[in-house]
Amino acid sequence: LYPGLIDLHNHLSYNVLRLWQVPKRYTNRDDWARHPDYRKLISGPMNVLGQTPGYPAAIARYAECKCLLGGVTTSQGIALFSNSGMSSFYRGFLRNPEVSDGPGFPAAHARIADVAAEDGERFMRLLKQKSALLLHLSEGTDARAHRHFQALTLPSGEVAISSSLVGIHCVALKRKDFDLMAGKGASMVWSPLSNLLLYGKTANIKAAKKAGVNITLGADWSPSGSKHLLGELKVARAVSKAQGGLFSDLELVAMATRNAARAIKWHNVVGSLESGKRADLIAIKGTDKPAYAQLLDCREREIVLVMIDGVRRYGLPKLMRGARHAETWTVGGSRRVFDLAGPADTHLKPQGLRASMDLLRRGLRDLVDLARELEKPRRASRSAKPEWFLALEEEEPVDSCIRPRLCNHGTSPRRSFDPLEMARAAAVPLSTLLGPLELDPISLCDDRDFLATLDRQRNLPRPIRAALAAAFA
Repeated sequence: LYPGLIDLHNHLSYNVLRLWQVPKRYTNRDDWARHPDYRKLISGPMNVLGQTPGYPAAIARYAECKCLLGGVTTSQGIALFSNSGMSSFYRGFLRNPEVSDGPGFPAAHARIADVAAEDGERFMRLLKQKSALLLHLSEGTDARAHRHFQALTLPSGEVAISSSLVGIHCVALKRKDFDLMAGKGASMVWSPLSNLLLYGKTANIKAAKKAGVNITLGADWSPSGSKHLLGELKVARAVSKAQGGLFSDLELVAMATRNAARAIKWHNVVGSLESGKRADLIAIKGTDKPAYAQLLDCREREIVLVMIDGVRRYGLPKLMRGARHAETWTVGGSRRVFDLAGPADTHLKPQGLRASMDLLRRGLRDLVDLARELEKPRRASRSAKPEWFLALEEEEPVDSCIRPRLCNHGTSPRRSFDPLEMARAAAVPLSTLLGPLELDPISLCDDRDFLATLDRQRNLPRPIRAALAAAFA
């Protein structure tokens, strides 16, 4: 038995997409989204599905079940917006760090207003008000990425870092930066696979450990990361071994459990198996190895039970008897049962997993037709009932950001995007750009192409490539 895994960085809405063949090595997060393939294979398809009725609910169901297959009980949430101007988070059976679940579960924040993102003083005030701010920080390997961190030192000399800050990625940070974070009690989210595929390197995790930073783990998303946190744990272990055994198996498991709970101030209720805590737990088959190695070595088909708040959500048929809304599934040839009963989201009509995947396969096949439908002029709806759509966080809507963009001391960590270039790209109708895509297989052990696609990734270091081939085989 283990605590349920807590994924502090995942863009769940994009997880219907297959692993992207990254076309080149990048040095900054602001660069790879400009490649033509990004709109064609990632942002464009998700904009179409996310704005087509019926698909947001299917994406939410698929994404949550994909998490359960990897033992994840908490993951960053799926943001929604409506045609009436309201916004919300999808409420399913996974815990969501951005939504409070009662006493002991303070809501973290992962989106900040544009004005706070670019104004150091306002950002500092926001940081002091919140229990946890989950923010992309210094994602990239170049000086531009590092300037995002430097800008946290305000003109007054005050540093916009506290125990509330949870910096995602932190690839460009140096030892002195991690010392500063540790001194202020900040945490970081490490996403090694996505970093390696996009940038050819990941955060200086050795420096972060030496500094004493609280390190957590995030799978990021399927286009350039792991299917779920169980897979990302294997990547973290491979990187650790390549650096001489930097972390013990216990330390790696802690990143996905108690460290993560501590980062978002949930450590009194989840993150470890203790009397009085909530029953978020997973059970896996096998006792022939040391306990933490058993979890790190296990495959999806060896997870026999996932429980959230004492409710059995996924597991072997004999352990799921009495499930209120049972749906059978097969993982690596082994039968499993999901319990998809409530809590029902008030915005999206719940769907079964099989029905959701059938719809998503059709939608990805018919992207051109769906895009044409969205491109038709529409009359304003007079319906009092709002329609809900996916808010794709990687698009960064005009009124919010998922990363601070402070400009202090003459530094300028703003986007390098050319507005004219962006306008020209957006002017190309998606119906002329998109083509049929395939749904990402929901489980790693049933994905015949994952290892081959991983092996073709040009930025993945050779020793890590070999280690992952063995770990994922």
